[in-house]
Amino acid sequence: MSGMGTIANAAAIVGGTLIGLLLKRGLPEKWQQTIMQGVALCIFVIGLQMAVKTGNIVIVVVSLVIGSIIGEALDIDGNLQRFGDWVGAKLYSGKSGGAASKIAEGFVSATLIFCIGAMAVVGSLQDGLKQDPTILYAKSTLDCIISVILAANMGIGVALSAVSVFLYQGGITVLAGFLQPVMTEAVLNEVTSCGGVLIMAIAINSLKLLQIRIGNQLPSVLVVGIIAYYFA
Repeated sequence: MSGMGTIANAAAIVGGTLIGLLLKRGLPEKWQQTIMQGVALCIFVIGLQMAVKTGNIVIVVVSLVIGSIIGEALDIDGNLQRFGDWVGAKLYSGKSGGAASKIAEGFVSATLIFCIGAMAVVGSLQDGLKQDPTILYAKSTLDCIISVILAANMGIGVALSAVSVFLYQGGITVLAGFLQPVMTEAVLNEVTSCGGVLIMAIAINSLKLLQIRIGNQLPSVLVVGIIAYYFA
């Protein structure tokens, strides 16, 4: 049945998050900080590996500029922060602040990591066209492991990314027949590259080197796909 791969993926993320939260309780604060720095460095390398897949860096740069303008106009980062505040208020008895901010950070970071990449797109297309969820099952295993690590450092917000994965991959699965001709190798490479740049930004934020409003750059992933389809 189409969609089973996405369902398994979302469940794996939630399960991994719960394991990560349990592990976090047993780790001293100093350990958590050092582990998070190590994870951030690994995330940067993952983003770098994805970023170099571009066949035309100009497409990525232009897409990031246009996408950032759209994101700032829509104030996506602010809306995500307010969403995190709302969830934090529900989970922490009306309190908001640091905990809520951490929820928003975990949600955005995990969503980018789990949704950007060839496995998410190709796996969903294969699930929709051939009812073969093999690729998504493999992705579920990887995402479960990553969600354990992320949740141990970023908290319960990582679990919310399961909703993003469900909607994103599920949407591709449902529209597989329409999207297959559009998702050429060139388009996938540019989307992956642009996403890789944003994932590198996650690492930079985690290391507290800068505070990049990643949420406001999210439209660039859609913009790069459109530009790449016509010009790559």
